[in-house]
Amino acid sequence: MKILLLEDDILLNEIIEEYLISLKYNVVTTYDGQEALERIYEESFQFLILDINVPSLTGLDLLKILKQNKIDIPAIFITSLHTARDVEIGFYAGADDYLKKPFQLSELKARLNNIKRLRNIDSMGIIKINKHIEYNYDSKLLKVNEKIYTLPKIESKILEFFLKNKNKVLSIEEISLNNWVYDEIPTAATIRTYIKNLRKILGKEAITTIKGIGYKLNDNF
Repeated sequence: MKILLLEDDILLNEIIEEYLISLKYNVVTTYDGQEALERIYEESFQFLILDINVPSLTGLDLLKILKQNKIDIPAIFITSLHTARDVEIGFYAGADDYLKKPFQLSELKARLNNIKRLRNIDSMGIIKINKHIEYNYDSKLLKVNEKIYTLPKIESKILEFFLKNKNKVLSIEEISLNNWVYDEIPTAATIRTYIKNLRKILGKEAITTIKGIGYKLNDNF
């Protein structure tokens, strides 16, 4: 599983990175909010660990931007801001958990494991879509009725975007902006082709077309 770590304290950044690697996580470290945001748009992450008071873009503002763009990645704030109001603001911004500094690394592990349990993600980065279908974030393998499919890059990115926004209607523009760089924005016809490819594997009932708006990955199919 891949984690983005945003922490501007170099020593603490290194300590957390080493600990997460020892837990078999793939870790990308960043030191300012803008850099973190760019990496999130470029790569696929299963978790975000965010300090709040960092240069260029705060962890709070970063998470708000992601939520506004319907990018729902499990996030934990790690911060020295510890009043009840600080915690309230953190959860309101969309955090899954809030860890006050200083903290024990074992507590971070426990928080990650709890989020995986709540989000139905196992230790290998596998999410169960339903009782017949599961997807591996790391290998990009999709298992449907015991048959294994290796998803191409674009199809895997679109599926992950759907999984982060399950049962929500996503516009063609949102799908485009969250899966392509700005100078390569595809046509609506191109997106339809990728959706068709996913339906061939998941089943026609998995993704619903909302006429004139976009698409929705159904909660039960």
